[in-house]
Amino acid sequence: MRKPTKPADKSAQNARPASVARGEVPASNRATRAQERRAAIVDAAMEEFITRGFAATRLDDIAKRAGVAKGTIYLHFKDKESMFEELVRIVIVPVVARLTALPPPTGSVRDLIEAFAGNFLKEVIGTRRGDLVRLIVAEGPRFPAVADFYYREVVSRGIAAMRALIELGIARGEIREKDLARYPQILVAPAMIAVIWQSLFARHAPLDAQEMLRVHLDLIFGERRTT
Repeated sequence: MRKPTKPADKSAQNARPASVARGEVPASNRATRAQERRAAIVDAAMEEFITRGFAATRLDDIAKRAGVAKGTIYLHFKDKESMFEELVRIVIVPVVARLTALPPPTGSVRDLIEAFAGNFLKEVIGTRRGDLVRLIVAEGPRFPAVADFYYREVVSRGIAAMRALIELGIARGEIREKDLARYPQILVAPAMIAVIWQSLFARHAPLDAQEMLRVHLDLIFGERRTT
């Protein structure tokens, strides 16, 4: 005869969380998986936007590339515009924040501007960030909400930092043209030219962006004196 089975240890059962007993995934794991899905969606969105352009990108294509159902996208983003904004926040805004958090101006203003522009060129030119910037330049006029968001989150911060440096340079006598503070865009023009040139004409005429920046700053500050 088979021995009667012992009843399950009720104390052990009681020690297990009810969610585990029901086979549910702990909240921490669910949150981790949700974050991973969101990151996959953002990565897929970047590739689709850069490959197809903002207008032609469809949520179906993003979902397919991310390996999720289209409905999953709506758990994280309300539409394509909000997804693009998240992409800018993740990929570009931190770079601008780092660049505009300049150290105290103990050196020359030119040195600070060269550091700012040089880091911008290094982190943007030839990278996916540069592709995003070109995308905004190309399609921003058709999608003003996207352009407005980019201006608020990126452009206005960079312009404010450049204006502050120009005003400091004028106060120190390093910059003679006082009206430059009215047009800080002039200061960063070589960086934007380099971003656009890279995608359109680099295969025909490679551009040395760093050297162009040096010549540009010589025009503003005067040539560096060599000792």
